[in-house]
Amino acid sequence: MNHKPSLDSTSANWQKDLAYVIDHIRLRNFPKALADLLATQCNVSSILMVTYKKSFKPIILHPTDPAEQSPTLRTYINQAYVLDPLFNAIQAGINPGLSRLIEIAPDSFETTEYYQTCYKNFDLIDEINLIIELDNEVTCTISLGRNSSLGTITRAELNQLKEIYPIINSLVRQFWLSQSQEYVQYEKSEGAMKQALETFGSGVLTRREQEISGLILRGHSSKAIAGKLNISLGTVKVHRKNIHTRLSTSTQSEIFTLFLAHLNELEAAAPSAEATPV
Repeated sequence: MNHKPSLDSTSANWQKDLAYVIDHIRLRNFPKALADLLATQCNVSSILMVTYKKSFKPIILHPTDPAEQSPTLRTYINQAYVLDPLFNAIQAGINPGLSRLIEIAPDSFETTEYYQTCYKNFDLIDEINLIIELDNEVTCTISLGRNSSLGTITRAELNQLKEIYPIINSLVRQFWLSQSQEYVQYEKSEGAMKQALETFGSGVLTRREQEISGLILRGHSSKAIAGKLNISLGTVKVHRKNIHTRLSTSTQSEIFTLFLAHLNELEAAAPSAEATPV
């Protein structure tokens, strides 16, 4: 599949490529075949396929070759994913379908330390996500990244992805039915990560301040936090001031540093997680 992207899903090339993917649906290299198919339908800089399960860290379906996994991607999978807008949208029950990151990210996402220290390193200016519900617990996302040389996705490309989404959805679900057990062995409980978010600032911050600090870490502005918690903007500003006072911080970057230190302490204290079957 080395031909240029085509926006005609009825073309002979599309049908040939689709047949190739179907032939690989019960094989471990299906994700790579599917990524190649998607690259014929939309110009992309990167394609990442991941499964998310509520009580486990994400599992990478593609790319699986360590040589193709950047240090930034490994940081994301091991720790930073919990602050990712896509992960949090899935936790909040986002509907399956097509979604651009810009549509689901908090209003101050680009000011967060997660963005500045992790996401920014992916060097993407647009991200289009195909969200696929595999079962009641597991969601698959196929993230199509675009860097500055490609620009943001065009309307034609977006419409094409929407047109083929039902096909991609069915292919991935069938693949998971036959191959999910191959990936279960890589599941690791999120353990310390989830606990870190729930306990960050415990004993120092009030429960409301803990809640607000979590929203700050995820990229919500004071205005967005006020709307989300149904409190006044002035009240949020008072809470933010109290958070900085109690934590002896003055910037969001310092709060993020404290959060990572808290996480590292929990991970050091936790026993190694073994693979757990579903």
